[in-house]
Amino acid sequence: MCWRLTDNGVELFVRVSPGSHRDVIEGVAEDAAGRRFLKVRLRAPPDAGRANGAIEAFLADELGAPASSVRIEKGRTQRIKMVRISLSPAIATRIEALTGEPSGGRP
Repeated sequence: MCWRLTDNGVELFVRVSPGSHRDVIEGVAEDAAGRRFLKVRLRAPPDAGRANGAIEAFLADELGAPASSVRIEKGRTQRIKMVRISLSPAIATRIEALTGEPSGGRP
């Protein structure tokens, strides 16, 4: 699963491709190691951490969540990032609809 519930929110695994022509969620994919993630393309360039701020803002907007509730927890310098989202029941429902996957459960 590309996301899972935790005690204080949701962990969502995201593969970011910066420098795209538009901001778009392309769906769920899996890498050769079997890790599942949400594929996202962003217009923001990959330099100076601009893509990191852009992914937080983009996901908050897509989920209808406050910007302060979406933070990259791991992978700030890597393409696959673990994003923590403070949870409300409505956000969990939106993530499930966005990914087409139920929660992977608690870690």
